[in-house]
Amino acid sequence: MPSEPPAAPAFAGATDEFAAYPDARDPRIMVAVPRERRAVIAALWAFADRLTRLLIDAREPLIGQIKLAWWRDMAAMLAGDPEGLPKGEPLLAELTATWAGQDGLDTLVDAGEAMLLAEDAADRRAAAADFGAHLFALSGGDADGGRRWGLLWGASVQAEGQEARELLAAARDCAPPPRSIFAANRALLMLDRWAGAIAQNDGERRWRSEGLLLLRLGLIGR
Repeated sequence: MPSEPPAAPAFAGATDEFAAYPDARDPRIMVAVPRERRAVIAALWAFADRLTRLLIDAREPLIGQIKLAWWRDMAAMLAGDPEGLPKGEPLLAELTATWAGQDGLDTLVDAGEAMLLAEDAADRRAAAADFGAHLFALSGGDADGGRRWGLLWGASVQAEGQEARELLAAARDCAPPPRSIFAANRALLMLDRWAGAIAQNDGERRWRSEGLLLLRLGLIGR
């Protein structure tokens, strides 16, 4: 059997195909989402990805806050006045088709802003865990199931340096949530266990073993 390829850093050279953190839009995850929920989940995670890219690209906190404030306003309009949303933004169109009349998306914006403005390691850990918790809750799961994923997500936002290492260590040390809290939501179980595997490898990507993990979880749920 061929040996596993050398491990690659999670946060260096990540691409859209191999993101630095597990994404529900990965086909191996999406197949575990009920067909009638796939468009909803895809739009939600696209929104989370847009916020993530905003945080990564923000050079000045004030500029980042202005952009986050715009998305907070869009989330409020989506919940209360979707007809008033501006036209021509593909992600807004996708969200309008799947999330019109629903609230909660603003919680992701708030957690993203907390991450942007975090001043110390404790603040960053709390903001990252909250982002994951809100995202998993909006995805139909238990908020506690998303905290470990959120810590890994936070490390990818920081990308490098001491801040990223601290968040990666926090994800590695975070106890796995019990399978019972995922109930029938196998997709979120897969996302958490995938995030845990990346964290246990100190952020190094092991593509083959990660793929086997997802296959096993997808087939038998453990």
